[in-house]
Amino acid sequence: MSIRFDVEGALARVTIDRPERMNALDTASHARLAEIWTEIETRPDIRCVVLTGAGERAFSAGADLKDDSGKSGVDYWKDFGAGFSNISLRRTLKTPVIARVNGLALGGGMEMVMGCDIVIAADTARFALPEAKVGRMPLDGGMVMLPRLIPRNVAVGMMLTGRMVGAAEMARYGFVNAVVPMAEIDAEVDRWVADILAGAPLSLRAIKALVRETGAMAPQDAYRSELPELLAALDSEDSNEGVAAFREKRAPVWKGR
Repeated sequence: MSIRFDVEGALARVTIDRPERMNALDTASHARLAEIWTEIETRPDIRCVVLTGAGERAFSAGADLKDDSGKSGVDYWKDFGAGFSNISLRRTLKTPVIARVNGLALGGGMEMVMGCDIVIAADTARFALPEAKVGRMPLDGGMVMLPRLIPRNVAVGMMLTGRMVGAAEMARYGFVNAVVPMAEIDAEVDRWVADILAGAPLSLRAIKALVRETGAMAPQDAYRSELPELLAALDSEDSNEGVAAFREKRAPVWKGR
């Protein structure tokens, strides 16, 4: 299987396992990823996800250009607008996702990183959207998301030239949370996972939902958004448990309700 999906306790690891193709995604890989994200959405026991690529050369080189999906560019774009099933613009996924960027993140690979909530990169990782060089465009979220995540001219410059940008520079733009040597990336990811899992599950879902759903709103309108995830967290047993644990100087016992 080209995509590995492993769950241990509250943590899921999703690994693109095509190192011989620089973890590029063919039609079958895209379909499997869509199935995995859909399953994660339905599983409250999964409270954090780590997305990465196999090996040390690439996180993902994006679309596998040797794979013929049979779709024209227009058909691909229309299908995307009708409900793209990958992670870059998927709004229904409320579980926190960490991108473990272990190498090159190109094209659709970089766009998958854009769909994650936290980005941990090896110091050798590089990012690029080179679609224009092969007569295509960053249709999987890049054109609309990257200018919202980093300075506009930097984003446009990356898309127009296809130039690769190193992890340290992307961190300066706020795109990457942490840059570490490759030998330390797993330890760094584990620290972030531990910190996330220490939080109340419903609070984490509410935070992600509010940030994702209200980014284009005025602050006052965003504050008044009665998202179901927000209301569930505010009226939860865990909200009382967290305060009680703090007062009693003990670790909280989260129930996710």
